[in-house]
Amino acid sequence: MPAKRKSIKSNLEKVDALRDKDIDYSDIPATDAGFWKNAKVVMPPQKVHLSVRFDRDVVEWFKRDGAGYQTKMNAVLRAYAAAHDDSQRSRTSNTKKTRAA
Repeated sequence: MPAKRKSIKSNLEKVDALRDKDIDYSDIPATDAGFWKNAKVVMPPQKVHLSVRFDRDVVEWFKRDGAGYQTKMNAVLRAYAAAHDDSQRSRTSNTKKTRAA
């Protein structure tokens, strides 16, 4: 059985307790207008509500890390689709590859 992950709650409480003046920003460069010049808002594709059935062990594997398991399942399915479908590749990369006939 895999080792149980340590909760990050105590670390988050420490971060929440920090005051802005106590945070060292010296290793983070300031951003200027040039940094944001070519920034674009990219909206994620709309989700579809769907009822599906998965093997229990598969769901337990994704759930073992806690919240976000459905997002992880979606990411795995998207990666599989992108690897096997040219139309998905065009959405996930800048270069469109063609499949050999």
